[in-house]
Amino acid sequence: MMHDELVEKKRWISERRFLHALNYCMLLPGPEAQQLATYLGWLMHRTWGGILAGTLFILPSLIILIALSWIYIAYGQTPVISALFFGIKSAVTAVVIMAVIRIAKKSVYNRQLILVAITSFVAIFAFNLPFPLIILSAGLYGYYLGKHQPILFSKSSNDHKTTASNAGSAIIGDHTPLPAHAGFSKIKLIRQLGAASLLWLIPIFILHALFGWGGLYTQLAWFFTKAALLTFGGAYAVLPYVYQSTVEHYQWLSAAQMMDGLALGETTPGPLIMIVAFVGFVAAYSQELWIGGSLFLMGALGAVVATWFTFLPSFLFILIGAPFIESTHGNLRFTAPLTAISAAVVGVITNLGVFFAYHLFFPQGPSNSPSLISIAICAIALFLLIRLKWGVISIIGLSGGLGLLLAPNGLLFS
Repeated sequence: MMHDELVEKKRWISERRFLHALNYCMLLPGPEAQQLATYLGWLMHRTWGGILAGTLFILPSLIILIALSWIYIAYGQTPVISALFFGIKSAVTAVVIMAVIRIAKKSVYNRQLILVAITSFVAIFAFNLPFPLIILSAGLYGYYLGKHQPILFSKSSNDHKTTASNAGSAIIGDHTPLPAHAGFSKIKLIRQLGAASLLWLIPIFILHALFGWGGLYTQLAWFFTKAALLTFGGAYAVLPYVYQSTVEHYQWLSAAQMMDGLALGETTPGPLIMIVAFVGFVAAYSQELWIGGSLFLMGALGAVVATWFTFLPSFLFILIGAPFIESTHGNLRFTAPLTAISAAVVGVITNLGVFFAYHLFFPQGPSNSPSLISIAICAIALFLLIRLKWGVISIIGLSGGLGLLLAPNGLLFS
């Protein structure tokens, strides 16, 4: 959607500059979509442009998710709501599959990149290798290919013609000089590091003083800081780590609640990684703490804490790293590793699609019969997405309606 709006319609930035920024954001740990919005805001309108773009990219969905999380936790066990989520989760799985297809078309365009994508999928699916190792290996392999086989990173002549025509009319085109504010400055670097450190330390100190290090809110802050720093490949790559930690290690919520949270994340505007707000809300909702005796306020604080510490490092990565990245535009020694990393992300997202499909199609485990209704709704959603080009919101609305009718506790079986 960002590519369609900013590159194709508004012509704010050329496709090559857009993909150059996207490849850098894919290299970073944390949520790539919000980082890309911050990067483009910074490139066009300096530091405050980046801060405004990155903040407004997530603020509406935070407010909406706090409200929806409260409705879910308070009324989610009613037959109507559970049947609705039954259908929506099938649509979400279809959306993940579609995401794999779309990203693969952009990122995987030769045999070597296909090999990278397949290898990354096998590495995480079969051997459960950590994300950083997969990303680092792909980057090193991309560097090797860029040095010895640079032709592999040149797309077809048609792609170049399309890119050239788009670049000529873009506000920031392929050959637009580097803006004055995009240059590197030691003073600016020190100032930004100091500001980011204070924005992290002060909330942590307050939470520690109020709840102790072992308190839920302090642990939420610490965990989502680690998630922001240690997970690579965007929201679809972050989610398996969040699932494993919050469900299996901390046991803040159940596997079923995590799947429902993903459904909520897909049905609300903003980046999918905003599911962290749902996790924070659900984790804190049941804690009997002092916040006015209000379960809602406790949950809302959990959502805000999770969101703050998830996104704070992303602003720092962009504002500090973007000046260097802009100086590498068109440098194959740098772009080749990023292209290989983009291909590796395709494999990681494929793993997430398999993960969700498994839990959706076999809710009682592989030894039991599959959920044929879930499979059917997912297949319908995929057909509408791929063949008829329906929008995501329309697909989710239809799937939710089918869930109300066809779920085990739906209208036709009640």
